[in-house]
Amino acid sequence: MGRAFEFRKARKMKRWSAMSKAFTRIGKDIVMAVKDGGPDPASNSRLRAVMQNAKAVNMPKDNVERAIKKASEKGQGDYKEVIFEGYAPHGIAVLVETATDNNTRTVANVRSYFNKCDGSLGTSGSVVFMFDHTCNFRINAEGLDAEEVELEFIDYGAEEVFADEDGILIYAPFENFGAIQAVLEEKGIEILSSGFERIPQVTKKLTPEQAADVEKLLEKLDDDDDVQNVYHTMEESEE
Repeated sequence: MGRAFEFRKARKMKRWSAMSKAFTRIGKDIVMAVKDGGPDPASNSRLRAVMQNAKAVNMPKDNVERAIKKASEKGQGDYKEVIFEGYAPHGIAVLVETATDNNTRTVANVRSYFNKCDGSLGTSGSVVFMFDHTCNFRINAEGLDAEEVELEFIDYGAEEVFADEDGILIYAPFENFGAIQAVLEEKGIEILSSGFERIPQVTKKLTPEQAADVEKLLEKLDDDDDVQNVYHTMEESEE
């Protein structure tokens, strides 16, 4: 198994665990998808992907439809995707993905979290190069073999394919998302969820005490409504 498998295994229960937080993130994703490509999922591949993710976290269909309708209204504000980079204590690189309708607020909040936790907010490009930007798809494994899926999708950019109890996962570089999504839909393979992740190229092992220092910052970031995802180079345990 490769880095994507180990990354997914360690993070499995650590992100998107709180239902309300997941719904908030999906809601923002819907707004950005509708603003980008319109409210019709048939012609908006990004919106189709978000709707699949909404289903994966058991977001009620009525909530999804309401969010799409609201996002289509002229008075609905837009969210801007902003990335923050910096360091937590003990030399751990941290990359924060946000979706915000008030950049001034988000910058101030993120900066305060780093400062209060003995970290430092860096400049654009200071740590992003330490992470591989990937896309992923979880598909229904019924009637499929992970090895055969891997062989079939290598030509479309798949770099790692593995099965777990929830389906088959396909990992590929970020830019291959559209091609793989199109082929899966063309073949009638059920996409359970999809998304993007940043996998650290190298991780650093810390003592429990040092890890606790880093976790303080990660928890503050995760609790912020503007924050969509947080990635870091600390080696994570499965527990």
